[in-house]
Amino acid sequence: MTADLHDIRDRALHWLRVDDALAKAAGVRADHHAMQETPGRWLLDAQRAIAEPEGLPGRPALPELVTAFQVPARSPHTPAGRAALLHAIAHIEFNAINLALDAVWRFPGMPAGFYADWWRVAAEEALHFSLLVGHLETMGQRYGDYPAHDGLWSMCFKTREDIVGRMALVPRTLEARGLDATPLIQAKLAKAGDHRAVEILDIILRDEVGHVAIGNRWFRHLCDQRGLDAAALYPELVKRYEAPRLRPPFNLDARRAAGFTDEELAWLAQSVG
Repeated sequence: MTADLHDIRDRALHWLRVDDALAKAAGVRADHHAMQETPGRWLLDAQRAIAEPEGLPGRPALPELVTAFQVPARSPHTPAGRAALLHAIAHIEFNAINLALDAVWRFPGMPAGFYADWWRVAAEEALHFSLLVGHLETMGQRYGDYPAHDGLWSMCFKTREDIVGRMALVPRTLEARGLDATPLIQAKLAKAGDHRAVEILDIILRDEVGHVAIGNRWFRHLCDQRGLDAAALYPELVKRYEAPRLRPPFNLDARRAAGFTDEELAWLAQSVG
């Protein structure tokens, strides 16, 4: 491969390995833009298996990673509490950049649209992260100032050898929780008077509907390809990989817009009943 050509899967792994969070976000967005503007400079070798390097994912020394139970309460009704809440969301978005990049490099043999979809997700998550970090800076805080937990990447690691499990349990389970939680968080932030944060979460919610839809699409594609019953398989995967139990209220409109069927939403309601 010449210096003027880049394989998009290699490039995803490159950015996944970068430790600097701001550099990662900026680089992912720049590369995705370049893919749209100069597609002739980008190649896709979808069939090649790539050896996994050590130390994934790349991330900065801070924030300190703790268990979910050790993350302090994040009430938005004080400046410090609001900053901690927004920091927690920024950390989710940083993890989501890594999750999307990991899907691109790790899984060979998928259609070209799979890799294009997850590159788009990575770029949009990078935008979300950048917007949140910028807003935190107006509050005198930086990414890394608060501890955070690693639940999203933990599921990514569990499903590293199972693309069906990955599509089922990361975008359409863990990330879909954001569809439910975001309107509730927005209401609290609006009450606290942080209208810029509400605007940023509007962007995030809009994009996350699309991201969950991508997860739904590729989960069903894989099930159809392998002769699997998607509705029957999903609860098995939840149990196999010990996915977190989802809790109401559920944003049914957003979930329907993201491609969940009535049968799936009925199972969701029953599973928490």
